[in-house]
Amino acid sequence: MAQSLTDYAKNWFKHTNKAERIWLMAKIEFKLRYYENKMGLLWALMKPISDMLIYFFAFQVILVSDIPHFVPYLFIAIIIWNYFLESTMGTIQILQVKRYLYEYTNMDKLEIYLSVIISNFIGFLFNLVIFFIMCQFTGVYFDYHIIYAIPLFLNLIILSLAFSLILSTLYLLAKDISQIWTIIVGLGFWLSPIIYAMDLYRSRLPHFDYLNPIAGLIINARTVFIGVNGMHNPDWRLMGFDFIYAGFFLLIGISMLKNLGPNASENL
Repeated sequence: MAQSLTDYAKNWFKHTNKAERIWLMAKIEFKLRYYENKMGLLWALMKPISDMLIYFFAFQVILVSDIPHFVPYLFIAIIIWNYFLESTMGTIQILQVKRYLYEYTNMDKLEIYLSVIISNFIGFLFNLVIFFIMCQFTGVYFDYHIIYAIPLFLNLIILSLAFSLILSTLYLLAKDISQIWTIIVGLGFWLSPIIYAMDLYRSRLPHFDYLNPIAGLIINARTVFIGVNGMHNPDWRLMGFDFIYAGFFLLIGISMLKNLGPNASENL
């Protein structure tokens, strides 16, 4: 399987205009979300700003949390989770919704996935800007450790793409995968350290951060941006596990797309 996937990757990268086409599609996809709104792309900033104000009022004014810098602590976890959720839930029916692109053009199906994943990441960056601004007002400051966010975000993109490929190809075989995945991510939210203190999470679910790749991403993102006991170095072992998970699921996703994708139109 690994050899066939390697050949698939080599053939896929033969056309030099793929990256340019994917980037163009990603920008169009992002702009179309706000096309019919009068405020346009301003909504891309208004949404995270409103979320930030809600979290601040809820957890700093009403429910005073004893977790240091709880608002940015919560916000970075929420935007990571939302990116993964949007990239997976939003692409389950992609082979049906974007059917015209691969049926009537020479566009590869993987290009369509990548354009949506990148489009979602543009929205993620808008949220990240608001997170940086929030940190300045809550006493969280960054240093050179912030560069460790690059592999974390790369890991998040690969993991999201992997599950996007798996779920959308499973949709060709079972249309109720959407409802099943809704239940799974609902459970996954509460099994991830999004609203919990890290000590509580690890004491109640020992070693589960090594089984849940989203948990690992959230933990390392908080360490890099906010710090844990004054330390900003990520848990490299945990990051290694997360990359292994992402790579493993990506291989499965590409293999499924390669085997089931050619007959997508017949199964829809």
